[in-house]
Amino acid sequence: MPDMLVRLYDLPDYHELLLKLRAEGVVIRPALALEKDIVVEWVGQTFSSLWGTECEKGFFNSPVSTFIAIENGVLIGFASYDATKRGFFGPTGVREDRRGRQIGKVLLWACLDAMNALDYGYAVIGGVGPAEFYAKAVGATLIDGSTPGIYAGILTKSQVETVAESEQ
Repeated sequence: MPDMLVRLYDLPDYHELLLKLRAEGVVIRPALALEKDIVVEWVGQTFSSLWGTECEKGFFNSPVSTFIAIENGVLIGFASYDATKRGFFGPTGVREDRRGRQIGKVLLWACLDAMNALDYGYAVIGGVGPAEFYAKAVGATLIDGSTPGIYAGILTKSQVETVAESEQ
């Protein structure tokens, strides 16, 4: 999957949609350091352990670079930046039964807006799945030759031998 590039100095205004979601009981905000264990565990169980690890990295940044979506006190989504690599957006995810309400779009905008406030000019969305979504939401463009990008040769659990397996 290719990477995409976003101009942070040319982002759409999302505050009206943020207020609409808030009226529906959805709060999108930066995660607090004391929420790290809860959020990372939820991301790992809901999406993948790799995403949980990337999300956890966001809690070690200053400011914390993981945003969360909470609906009526229940965690329903997250997004991180500067987690995989500096200048990268992602990972991000919204609980399947809460999709289609533009929560993911607001999480994306909140992260990109935070990156812009930190004086980044551009953001990379690494290994995108829904390229059309990112193009429409924030004007992201594909980066030629970026597949597999930074994910080339990434170590997976299936590549790790345990001591017992190697002694057989």
